[in-house]
Amino acid sequence: MNIIAWIVLGLIAGAIAKAIYPGHQGGGILATILLGIIGAFVGGSLGVFFNTGTLALAAPTLSIPGIVVAVLGAIVAIFLWNLLNRRTTI
Repeated sequence: MNIIAWIVLGLIAGAIAKAIYPGHQGGGILATILLGIIGAFVGGSLGVFFNTGTLALAAPTLSIPGIVVAVLGAIVAIFLWNLLNRRTTI
């Protein structure tokens, strides 16, 4: 059941992050879910790190604070994805 909750959290977080992040990100629903899930893990891991001082792979729960953390992580994931996929114009 956790996998389904992470997919739902990823979809919500990815959609909110894409709406907040400026510019065009591209990608469809699968990219949104994937970036949201990655963002949830990034946000959850950073939340654990700032609370305990140890780095652990964690995902937030399906709650309002969990969604906020996941959205912030998804924004970071979108930013990093855009850095990796920069195209130069000639």
